[in-house]
Amino acid sequence: MIIAVDGPAASGKGTIAKALGRHYALPVLDTGLLYRAVGLAVLKAGGDPDIESDTLAACAFDDETLNDPALRSEAVGSLASRVSVHQAVRDALVKRQRDFATQPGGAILDGRDIGTVIAPDAHAKLFVTASVHVRAQRRYQDALSHGGHPDMDSLIADIQARDTRDMSRDHAPLKVADGADLLDTSDLSIDAAVRQAIALVDAQLEGRSRG
Repeated sequence: MIIAVDGPAASGKGTIAKALGRHYALPVLDTGLLYRAVGLAVLKAGGDPDIESDTLAACAFDDETLNDPALRSEAVGSLASRVSVHQAVRDALVKRQRDFATQPGGAILDGRDIGTVIAPDAHAKLFVTASVHVRAQRRYQDALSHGGHPDMDSLIADIQARDTRDMSRDHAPLKVADGADLLDTSDLSIDAAVRQAIALVDAQLEGRSRG
């Protein structure tokens, strides 16, 4: 069983994907970490995230990079959005994602093109979203909890810029996949969002079994 969870930054898709993984006893891959790892590798190499050759060279990162706490920073998140516009980078990471998705027993993947490109035949698909203000507020609270000094206006501007890049790129743009259920978490608690996600996935799985 493959479950695809897509959505923009700070929509709650990662939290929901992990909860689904616990509920269905499936491994979970945050595919955004792969792009963050490329962005971090470019940064460490002194490269330019807007130059395709620099980003392609960074795709050979070691798996240990995925455990680097720096991947969770806002700066690296912005780099991930920039390197992901390059088709060569997306092509280089596709096999790693599809191998994870098709492992025995299945898996859950969250990202921005799971239901459209990586696993278009997933057994269940969700598109998790939330308003820009709510997503910025989540980033703000997260930064505060880690001792940061965030600026709300900057966070809003960054999220809007990332949304624009993700939705307007030529290759694998962020969009609702065919057959995906939309889940807006703007006014939902984490528990309520998870319950709704499970209900939506269960309904999709039941629908497939009937078909």
